[in-house]
Order: sequence, then C-alpha cells, then structure tokens
Amino acid sequence: MSRQAPSPRTQMRRGAQRADYAPETVRGILAEGSICHVAFSDGGQAHVIPTAYGLLGDEICIHGSTANRVLRGLAKGADACLEVTLVDGLVLARSAFHHSMNYRSAILYGRARVVDDPAEKLDAMRALIDHLIPGRWDDVRAPNPEEFARTLVLALPVDEASAKVRTGPPVEEEEDYATPCWAGVLPLETVAGAPVADDRLVHGVELPGYVSDRTRVAGGSE
Repeated sequence: MSRQAPSPRTQMRRGAQRADYAPETVRGILAEGSICHVAFSDGGQAHVIPTAYGLLGDEICIHGSTANRVLRGLAKGADACLEVTLVDGLVLARSAFHHSMNYRSAILYGRARVVDDPAEKLDAMRALIDHLIPGRWDDVRAPNPEEFARTLVLALPVDEASAKVRTGPPVEEEEDYATPCWAGVLPLETVAGAPVADDRLVHGVELPGYVSDRTRVAGGSE
C-alpha cells in the first residue's frame, strides 16, 4: 500500500505502529462512516459538532442552517479538525489495563470553504443524501429555493489526513496469559433493521430497492 508523508499535524507519535497515511485507507473509512465530528476554536471557545457528511471529489461536505453559529464560525475560515471512527470490536484482556477496542479512525485537518456555486452546492447536497443511502436523492423532492437559500454547505479538503487502525486480540503482559479469565474480541457491527414505514405514507408506495437491498446486505430482515 502506498503511503504519503504525514504533516506535522497528522504525524502520530503515540501508537505510531497503527498509523496509516495512505489516502485510500482514509477514504475507505470516510466512505464507510456516516457521522463525523468537527472541532474548531472560535474566540477562545472550543466547539465540536457531530454531523452527517458526504464525499464530493477530494472534499468532505457538511451542511446545516445558515443561522447555525458553529457552521458560521467554520465558514469564517477557522482551522478545523474532522474525525470519523468505526468501532469493529471490544478487546477484552485478562488485565483491566490492557482492555481496548478494534477500530478504524480518520482525522483531517484544514479550513472549510463555503460551497456557494449553485450547481456545486446542489451536487454537495446530493452527495450528503446519497452517502447515507445511495440512490435516495433520485426519489425525493429536491430542495426548493427557500430551503436551498437557508442551507449552508461547507467543504473540507481530504489532503491533510491520517488513519489509525487497531486489529487483533489483546496484547498482554506475559505473566497475565496464565490468568484464568476469558479474553478475546467481541466483534461489533452496525446492521440495518426492518424498515418501518411512515404512518402517512401514500397508499401503494412500495419499499425502494435501495432500502430492501441494504437490509439484506446488512443481515437484517425486511
């Protein structure tokens, strides 16, 4: 796997053996996640927001109300840090000290830009919806002019980023391996459950394939 040189901000020092600077690793984590956390400082006050996101080219897009104070702070050009984490399992060790998690995480640094070109903004909105469930945008009503104007869309480049990955069983002190205590990994995964139709669904509207396919792939029921 190819790797790129880390920046001073993405260079990992603790747990450096788990670092991965390959762009494809970062993008793979971003593609699989659904919620990111964005942190920045404004006027000496720290802020962090959890939000949905979408991928558009070499940028990650977030959106919200034009009245959102946190998004407006990002729009001013504040340095931001964006993070996505996927938890794959609980690592249960024989000692309390060595309990851990198997996970994949990606961290990006940069400054967000306002997406104000109408065509690009609409593409970003599509990316946000289709990132959550591919194919959804083509079924729904597009934003009307008022909704479009009230939505602030920001884009953050994915060029200063790093990933950190932990896999495998617990790593113990040698003397602890003889401890009569169960140890190992409890895998975790997010699965789609059975779809629940809205009570006011128009009669005759069928469950779209992109929803039923997702429940089957995830191991859920319909």
